[in-house]
Parts: sequence; structure tokens; C-alpha cells
Amino acid sequence: MNSKMDFQPVHRDSRRVLLKSAMGVATACIVSAPLLGVSEQSDAAALTKELRDKLTPDQIIELMKQGNERFRAGKMAPHDYLAQKRATVAGQYPAAVILSCIDSRAPAEIIFDVGIGDTFNARVAGNIATDDLLGSLEFACALAGAKVVLVMGHTACGAIKGAIDGAQLGNLTGLLNKIKPAVVATHYEGERTSKNGEFVDEVAKTNVRLTLGTIRERSDVLAGLEKDGKIKIVGSMYRLAGGRVDFLT
Repeated sequence: MNSKMDFQPVHRDSRRVLLKSAMGVATACIVSAPLLGVSEQSDAAALTKELRDKLTPDQIIELMKQGNERFRAGKMAPHDYLAQKRATVAGQYPAAVILSCIDSRAPAEIIFDVGIGDTFNARVAGNIATDDLLGSLEFACALAGAKVVLVMGHTACGAIKGAIDGAQLGNLTGLLNKIKPAVVATHYEGERTSKNGEFVDEVAKTNVRLTLGTIRERSDVLAGLEKDGKIKIVGSMYRLAGGRVDFLT
């Protein structure tokens, strides 16, 4: 397998031509670069440091959006996972790190149509930023070179419902307590219960924004990288119905 982000099959000769013509051209990177994998710019099986480093945070975000569009359309790129596995044994150069919920219906790698070695993926109920997760995000960006931190919440989130209801169960109680500030901070005039799907989704969106704030406030490392323009920290919401990822502004 030679391509993970292609929109249509491209022969090897065409890839070499595109590689030469795309060098240093930012717009070409968005159209034909791999992000999260390798495309017509290379015959490598996985994202290389050279290809990753050519991409800007904005280009990586755009390519993630394109991957989600392919997912929604049912036109996902073919993935040779064995080739990707072999290509990443000696090292990894992910372009982004995604902090998302453990919900089985929201697997980030599939939603963005990426492969092995393309993204770091951290999952915890309610996509909250604990100390350990902050350390993981810092590793991904400051040490491993990822350029985008994406926090992804989703609709109909069980952790959000549990926080709204004040559910208590072992260690889960403490986790839900970290989400409760989003319940209080959500401005909503209708029924404020877990049975109201619209309210649940509004709280989930607020929770993403609060998590972004937590990352910036509690990680001088990530806040500094963002201030210097080396990374972007962004939020999003995944819609279970339809499969669309909405990036928050």
C-alpha cells in the first residue's frame, strides 16, 4: 500500500512528479500531501519526519477535515496496516495528538481516516485533561513533534449524562466531578436533564472548551508552543448521527 490520503489512485511516476512540484508550496501540501500517512508525495508506507515537518498546523487540521469527509462519504483510503506497522517499527512521526472519549462509537483513527503512525490518541471518559494526560500531550508535542492538539467531544456522551445526573460509582465519581463545571457553565434555557439530548450535547461542547482552557492554563509547555506558533490547540465535536466532526471556533 502506497497511499493513505489519496483521493484517487496515483502511479509511482506521478508521485515523484508531484513530490518535486510540491516542495515548499503550502497549497500543494493541502491538496496532495499525505498528512497522516503518505500520499502521492512518497512511496513510504507511513508518515516520515520529513513529510510531517513540512506541514503547518493549519494544513494538518485541513487534512484531518478531508479525512473525516472521506469517512462520511464511505470513500476511505485503503490502509495496508502491515506495511504501516513495519514502517513505524524504527520510529514514529505523528502529526497530531487527539484527546477524545472512550466511547466505542467514536474511534478517532477511523473517523479521520488515518493509519498507524499518523496520530497520537489519548482516550478517557469525557475527554478531560488530567495531569497524566497533560503529560502525554506534552510528550506528543514537545518531544515527538506533533503540531496539533485536538480535543474531540461527541454527541450523546454517557460521561456527560453521568455528570449531569451526579452519578456515583467508585473511581468514576471523581472523574465525573471533573466534568460537572461544564454542566454549571452551560447556558441553556430548556430542560437541564440527561434526558434532554440537546442539553447533553451543549454540555459536551462546553466541556471541550473547558478542557482546552485547562490545557492552556495547566501546561506551560503546550501554552508556550502555541504562543510561538509551533502548535495549534483546537476543539471539536463528533456527531454520532452522520459522522461529521465540527471544529469549534
